[in-house]
Amino acid sequence: MTTRQHGFRPVTRRGLLAAGAALPLCGILSRRGYAAQFSYKLATGQDPTHPINIRDQEAINRIQAASGGRLEIKLFPANQLGSDTDLLSQVRNGGVELFNLATSILATFVPVAGIVNTGFAFPDYATVWKAMDGALGQHIRAQINKSGIVSVSRMMDNGFRQITTSTKVIATPADLHGLKLRVPPAPMLTSLFQAFGAGPAPINFNEVYSALQTKVVEGQENPLAIIATARLYEVQKFCSMTSHVWDGYLILGNRGAWTALPKDLQDIVMREFDHSAEDQRADIAKLSVSLQKDLTAKGLVFNEPDKAAFRAALAKTSFYGEWKKKYGAEAWGLLEASTGKLV
Repeated sequence: MTTRQHGFRPVTRRGLLAAGAALPLCGILSRRGYAAQFSYKLATGQDPTHPINIRDQEAINRIQAASGGRLEIKLFPANQLGSDTDLLSQVRNGGVELFNLATSILATFVPVAGIVNTGFAFPDYATVWKAMDGALGQHIRAQINKSGIVSVSRMMDNGFRQITTSTKVIATPADLHGLKLRVPPAPMLTSLFQAFGAGPAPINFNEVYSALQTKVVEGQENPLAIIATARLYEVQKFCSMTSHVWDGYLILGNRGAWTALPKDLQDIVMREFDHSAEDQRADIAKLSVSLQKDLTAKGLVFNEPDKAAFRAALAKTSFYGEWKKKYGAEAWGLLEASTGKLV
């Protein structure tokens, strides 16, 4: 499936940059005319025009310049090298050196990463970044680094997830009952929608469009930037702005490939990806404002449900108590230090 971004001029203008980065760039030479000392691949699941790829490519360009050509990184967007779950295996075994992955999928390997997806935990971005740039984010990255892979960037922004359907408006918690809904292969999101009585179906992202088109599922849930760049509005009719979960991205590294880099190159990589993380966060903030208008023009019908009603309905289930038990007192305490009490 080929997708294009619409309605966000900075992304569109630079889309070719990221798209071109998907092509193998063999034989790139350093300023002195010698081949790069290290040649790594960075895989992502997003469309080439998504801000994650544009900002990753900018970081790659700065890394090559700052390293004097010693480190060459080639960007492979849109699941070119495999599905998200395939790529998670590849970054673990060294098939790819770097992989930009959503925390919701990372949770299948590093469970605590999924705590950021706790349903209706984050009311706004101020609360999100307080947690992600603070003690909770540090705790998650420390657990990643203990797992056999490494975290090499600050948290980037996937955005608040919204529900789209082809069949009905989701206005109340009861509207979710029995809904066949695609979710990523992520335990937290499966659990969340089961608590509401929906029928969540874990499907890799590269299969979402066809699953919606063929009515395998009625709906899906993703941030607006994904709904736009993946053109999901072509196979969906309604969008409910539930903001039920916030999701982030982290750039993960294969441990062997990371430790092979000299310290000065590691510092350059982390500095430039952190720089791009700040830029990418700003991109998503702008898109959150502009995309609802753009997607409305493309035929998607929006509604604003009462989020407090969803949160209250969720609190009546065992959802929060079960996840608190799974994550443990330390991680849950770090979450509630930013969000307030959830249980």
